[in-house]
Amino acid sequence: MTDSFDFNELENNSTARIEELKRIIAEENTSNPEEIMLTIMEVFNQTVTPIPETGKFYTFVYNPKTPNITYDQHPLIACVDLFSWGFRGLNFHWQKYRNYTWAELAGQLYIVEYQELDELLALQYGKFLLNN
Repeated sequence: MTDSFDFNELENNSTARIEELKRIIAEENTSNPEEIMLTIMEVFNQTVTPIPETGKFYTFVYNPKTPNITYDQHPLIACVDLFSWGFRGLNFHWQKYRNYTWAELAGQLYIVEYQELDELLALQYGKFLLNN
C-alpha cells in the first residue's frame, strides 16, 4: 500500500474511502475473503466503534461460541436492536437476521455508510464457516 494516501481524509469522505478500497483490492488482485476483510479493516480503521447504533451499518469479525452452527465470520449488517448481551442485525450476505453477542466480537465494529453498501456487497467477502 502506498504511504501517499491520507487515511484521515477518508473518515468524512465515503466516496474516497470506497475508491481507495477498490484500488487496493485491485492491486492485490485477490478474491480471498480474509484478505478483502483485512483491507476493509485497514481502510475503514478511522471509523470504528465498540457498540453499534440501531439503524446504522457495520462490518466486523465475529467468532461465535455456539457449536455446530454455520456463521459468517465477516458480517455486513444493519443493526436493528441492542440488548445487554449483544445486538441483532440484518446480515446482508445472507439476507437474514442474526444475533451477535459482545464476547464473540473480535475487535471493533467498522462503520459503513449507506452509500458504501453496494460496493462492499460487490466484494463478496462473507466468510461462511461451521463452528466446531
